[in-house]
Amino acid sequence: MKKPIGVALLFILAILCLPVRGVSAIPKKDAWYTQHYIIMQDFERKAYRGLSADGRKAFQELFWAARTRDARAMYQARLDYVTKNFWKENSQQPWNTDRSRVYLLNGSPASIDVDQNVDFAMPLPGQMAQATNRSNEDVGANRGEVWIYPHSRYFVKYSFIFVQPSQWKVVNTGDRFRGELEDYNKNVTFGIVDLEKYKQDLAALDKKK
Repeated sequence: MKKPIGVALLFILAILCLPVRGVSAIPKKDAWYTQHYIIMQDFERKAYRGLSADGRKAFQELFWAARTRDARAMYQARLDYVTKNFWKENSQQPWNTDRSRVYLLNGSPASIDVDQNVDFAMPLPGQMAQATNRSNEDVGANRGEVWIYPHSRYFVKYSFIFVQPSQWKVVNTGDRFRGELEDYNKNVTFGIVDLEKYKQDLAALDKKK
C-alpha cells in the first residue's frame, strides 16, 4: 500500500544521503554474483571470489543445493519481479540496483510511503517568474519512497530518493534494526541447511591458480 509523505522528507533525505553498506555495495561483472550477492554470507562471497571459472560454476550449484527448495522458489519469484519492474534503472542488470537488492533480500514491503512531485518551483522574493515549457514534465512522478518492513516488535525503514535520470538511491536514516532484519533473512529465510557439510564442499572446489 502506497501512502503520500511530506515534502519535508526530501530535505531530510538529502542531508542523510550517505553511502549505506550492504545493499549499496555493487559488484558488476559476474551476472550470477550480482544476482545473489545480497543474500550470500560473508564466507560465501570470499570463497566465490577465490574460485576458478569451473569452481564458480560448481559453487553456483552448491549454493542452492545447500538451501531449501522453498527458499530458491521464493528468491526466483523476487528476481522475476525486480527484472520486470526495476529494469529502467539498469537495463543490463535490473537486479543490480538499490531498490532491487532490498527487494531481493527482504521481499515486498508491508507499505510504501511516497513523496510526489505535485507542485512547481516558485520564484524567490523579488524575482520575476520565468515562463517555462512544462509540457513534458511528469508532475505526478514519485521523488521519494520509504519502504516499511515489520520485524520482531519493530518497523524497519528503507528510504530512497530519485536521482535523475532514472535511478533510486538508498539513503542512511540510521535505522538500527535494519541490520537485524537483513541478518534474519540471510540466516533464516535463505538459511543454509547443513553448514558444516556445505563448507566442506566449498573447500573442495577448484581455486584460482
